[in-house]
Amino acid sequence: MAEATTSVETGNKESSPLEELDIDVEIKAHADKFHHMFTERPHHVSKASPGYVQGCELHDGEWGKVGSIIFWNYVHDGEPKVARHRIEAVDPEKNLIKFRVLEGDVMKEYKTFNFTIHVTPKQGGHGSVVKWHVEYERIDEKVDHPETILQYFVELSKEVDEYLLSEE
Repeated sequence: MAEATTSVETGNKESSPLEELDIDVEIKAHADKFHHMFTERPHHVSKASPGYVQGCELHDGEWGKVGSIIFWNYVHDGEPKVARHRIEAVDPEKNLIKFRVLEGDVMKEYKTFNFTIHVTPKQGGHGSVVKWHVEYERIDEKVDHPETILQYFVELSKEVDEYLLSEE
């Protein structure tokens, strides 16, 4: 069973309006396989997690390349949603990919929304830890912090993990 831990940090209001959230999810799959799923095969995520992701299309560039634009159809809090992301950074050595949300439902509540997926092998054991790091700026103080999105990432991670294990 995957475990998740959350931490919240608010940015220094004088230097940056960005706030940050992190969640760690323990998985059984290898770090490089999980990373590969979100860099080279994100269009397969809907096969791994059809209840959370209905589709993923490459709109510009190449899978896993910085600057590429990816369009997602997904379900969050029971509602169909869309998002258009740009890949901001990829580091295969660290199993890290960073996205910036350009358009979509999340941008109705956030001026800025970036997220990073960083997967590391577990120390001294089988499996990995997936760190989801979110940087965001709310449109105003009435907007909640995106904790439900972090929980979405936890559930998505669990389903992708099961899918990857079934491929072995």
